[in-house]
Amino acid sequence: MAIQDRIGSFVNSIRSHGQRSIQDQLAACGLAECHGAIIVDAAPATLVEKAINRNEGILTSKGALAVETGRYTGRSPEDRFIVDTPDVHDNIAWGSVNKPFSVENYNLIKEEVIDYLQERDLYVVRAIGGADRRWFRKFLVVCERASQALFARQLFVRPSRRQLDAYGIQDFTVLCAPGLKLNPEKHGTHSEAAVLLNFQDHCIIVAGTKYSGEIKKAVFSVLNYIMPIEEGILPMHSSANMDPSTGETAVFFGLSGTGKTTLSADPQRVLIGDDEHGWADGGVFNFEGGCYAKAIKISSATEPQIYNAIRFGAICENVIVDRHTRRPDYFDDRLTENTRVAYPINFIDNAAAMGQGRYPNVVIFLTADAFGVLPPVSRLDKNGAMYHFLSGFTSKVAGTERGITEPQPTFSTLFGEPFMPLDPLRYAKMFGERMERSGTRVYLINTGWTGGPYGVGTRMDLPSTRLMVTACLEGSIEDSKFVHDEIFNVDVPLRVEGVDPRVLSPRNTWTDKDAYDEAARKLAKMFEDNAAEKYPDMSDEVRAAGPHSGR
Repeated sequence: MAIQDRIGSFVNSIRSHGQRSIQDQLAACGLAECHGAIIVDAAPATLVEKAINRNEGILTSKGALAVETGRYTGRSPEDRFIVDTPDVHDNIAWGSVNKPFSVENYNLIKEEVIDYLQERDLYVVRAIGGADRRWFRKFLVVCERASQALFARQLFVRPSRRQLDAYGIQDFTVLCAPGLKLNPEKHGTHSEAAVLLNFQDHCIIVAGTKYSGEIKKAVFSVLNYIMPIEEGILPMHSSANMDPSTGETAVFFGLSGTGKTTLSADPQRVLIGDDEHGWADGGVFNFEGGCYAKAIKISSATEPQIYNAIRFGAICENVIVDRHTRRPDYFDDRLTENTRVAYPINFIDNAAAMGQGRYPNVVIFLTADAFGVLPPVSRLDKNGAMYHFLSGFTSKVAGTERGITEPQPTFSTLFGEPFMPLDPLRYAKMFGERMERSGTRVYLINTGWTGGPYGVGTRMDLPSTRLMVTACLEGSIEDSKFVHDEIFNVDVPLRVEGVDPRVLSPRNTWTDKDAYDEAARKLAKMFEDNAAEKYPDMSDEVRAAGPHSGR
């Protein structure tokens, strides 16, 4: 046989094997008879081109793809369910967050989703969750929209060629059908949209919503269930970065709007990831391969790394773009305050190529206190850290979830309750064990209000917050004298280099000191009530480390 013939035969064999693999992967989730085109692992340029041709979005002047997500401009917690199957029933922390869904209604919806997708062109992305190749899981993301396929390709870990060749059958499938509107009476859903997690079927369904954040968070919810049970790894709703010279690693906990993405994107440090990580015995690793940052009011002056990452290959969600100049207006919130930009992590110049770091030397809890009474920076001992990890106090900021128009005080267990399917005490126990073994220092940073509550005071300025964070990371904050705040039961530094000392004590920033005392005790009572209601079995030592209202 001539060399050309042998090469041709080999190439055809590879193509045939690759086609069979895709067919097997689609068949594994029920998509055995697709009648439209199937575009697999397309390059970003191809997906951008397809999205524009299908009128899904337009290019901005910097080359990013700008899309609008319609009615759903944020996550919709009321539309998220976990299918109640026997294998997970006793593990899930059922309640208002992890709501059960019947197997019968799930099967009905999945059948309709399969029928719907099989009649359309499909964009398939073979993705990975977990940058540490020892622990990763394979996710096959099947989309009807090219823009959502681009989102999945850029946000999750992109497999190497070798990993694709050995991909096999996926661990989980994500079926994305935003054009399929559900009927609550027929399907048992809350609305026309639903996000369904089925651990027994190894499937995630995202229907009726074009907001891509639902895809991302559903995948992380799956990992947050699997990693503790199957691998003994603590999942964290956190960002992480490290010192390039020492390798010392920091983890930032916080809900959307508290500054996780912004504060971890530090040009002086190496970014490991901006939203979800696992803490294994040997260190931390990113769950994803991209970043999903809030874009409202972003500028080259305030957040240069993120701003410069919004270029070709990135996706802007609900950012207003001038139709003539194609310039995005990041200060225009007419669609939502929850404007977003998604991009691969390598768009950040100093990102860690492998998405991994050593064990955390420092943990920072970020909170946006709408009462304006928490210190902007304070130190926590071990029990205090455990208390605040379980409490997860913050304020939901406008636009992050549907219906939120102004900050609302909330307690989100583990700083990520919507994405944590297991008993919170299980995660907390793992956190305490790892923190103790690593000798980790823990600080609470308030990125919320000062000088009064929301509507009266002002938001903490970003430059001052950055200085406080830097002092925590470098350890220079420990050179200061600390005073004990009796109400919140934390240690507050008297000095942070570059920061006005008056700001460090929130009471000093209020004109009416009696009003501050009343607001502080009110918030402390909220902490106490939350702990009493949610964690009656919390240890006495941890409970004593929390705020004391004196009421």
